[in-house]
Amino acid sequence: MWRQVPLGRAWELLVAWHTQGSTLIKQSYRVYCLIGDGESSEGSVWEAMAFASHYRLDNLVAIFDVNRLGQSEPAPLRHSTDIYRARCESFGWNTYVVDGHEVEELCQAFFKAGQVKGQPTAIIAKTFKGKGIPGMEDLENWHGKPVPKDRVEEVIQVIQSRIQGASRLSPKQPTDDSPKLDTVFNLPDPPTYKVGDKVATRKAYGTALAKLGKVNPKVISLDGDTKNSTFAETFKKAHPDRYIECFIAEQNMVSVAIGCACRDRTIPFASTFAAFFSRAYDHVRMGAISQSNINLVGSHCGVSIGEDGPSQMALEDLAMFRAIPGASVFYPSDGVSAEKAVVLAAQTKGICFIRTSRPDTPVIYDAAENFEVGKAKVVRQSTGDTVTVIGAGVTLHEALKAADVLAEQGVKIRVLDPFTVKPIDVEGIVANAKATGGRVLVVEDHYPEGGLGEAVCGAVASEPGIVVKRLAVSRVPRSGKPTELLERFGIDANSIVSAVCSAFGN
Repeated sequence: MWRQVPLGRAWELLVAWHTQGSTLIKQSYRVYCLIGDGESSEGSVWEAMAFASHYRLDNLVAIFDVNRLGQSEPAPLRHSTDIYRARCESFGWNTYVVDGHEVEELCQAFFKAGQVKGQPTAIIAKTFKGKGIPGMEDLENWHGKPVPKDRVEEVIQVIQSRIQGASRLSPKQPTDDSPKLDTVFNLPDPPTYKVGDKVATRKAYGTALAKLGKVNPKVISLDGDTKNSTFAETFKKAHPDRYIECFIAEQNMVSVAIGCACRDRTIPFASTFAAFFSRAYDHVRMGAISQSNINLVGSHCGVSIGEDGPSQMALEDLAMFRAIPGASVFYPSDGVSAEKAVVLAAQTKGICFIRTSRPDTPVIYDAAENFEVGKAKVVRQSTGDTVTVIGAGVTLHEALKAADVLAEQGVKIRVLDPFTVKPIDVEGIVANAKATGGRVLVVEDHYPEGGLGEAVCGAVASEPGIVVKRLAVSRVPRSGKPTELLERFGIDANSIVSAVCSAFGN
């Protein structure tokens, strides 16, 4: 049976898996994905081809519509169906070449595909765009163009003359065997960290996901060969039958997550280094357009990762995900808030992004602390506070250090943890800014464009009398120790002290 693919280009979304009990199994129905020959130039198509054959998805059929023509000129391989066949076979797919205009050939290929076990099937269908239409068949410059009004009746008559028989096809609908989405979103045990303990938020993410998976069998984990760094391996060890290794193919990983979330079959969490989601941005964007519910977790953000260097440092990820319509962006700053972010993301509709950090940082919240999407936390305040300092992740801890230094100098500052960068807590930020004389300092381990600073500026834009000073990574960084890099790029505690004194000294 045909299933409608939700995103035309990203056919690889439908991996046809769901959970039964606590085991990932193939769906009972077959999935058919139509691929244009022009779009087969996309690397993500071949990421998906490799993935599907590796996991032996024999209920998946890809139909390549090889009509020779791209959008602006002929596709690279034109009608070279032998090359398409060789490529598909080299990726481990059972492959047939057919005349795409011969219904009997197509039906035979579909039937044979259903008998094949252990391999997905590719059908290479040679076709001609505008087949049978005078002045259109196999001609360029018709992509996306309507038939001229004075030719509509002629074209309709040509098409109707080619219809053989009046029987109406009524294919049987696929079995609706997708289990109902589990609504359990509470951890079986609260966070075990005590205030003052040190733990990386990336590690707390893995712990929380494994715990959530214990009480909710719909929770699954995907990772791009970084599970020992993102701590997705914690989930894999606890629930190996609900873990999907996607290898270093981030575009396909996001698409697989979207496919697994289709029809509310699962609650997927896909993780990699936050910087690597930039490769998958188109897939994230299309996931939002199709109203998918997936959770993406990016570790190793900012210069605080240290020696790994700028290629691994996510410094634009907040900007990327803030721009996604309907997305929620979590930025936990300690182990407790990281665990709570996982639980909240699991039950939040749309695209959710959780930004986790590499360094071990002190736990600042009690295990019983309640968190809400779009609600900031005031982690340091007193009467007489003169500046509101807003940080997240490692910079929140730098702000707390700066607060101690400034207190010794007789300067009191208020320290705010936004928890979610989108939605940002407009009411809380404005209220605290007004309480500190309209003086706000934002410090972030991110480029200034599109990050926490711009989110705060947007929050106070309509409020007169509020001045926002911003500290951010202003240029491409380099390798070094985390403390050295925080200092070099002006986002450490000493930089915060200097900024408070220089910008708001009066």
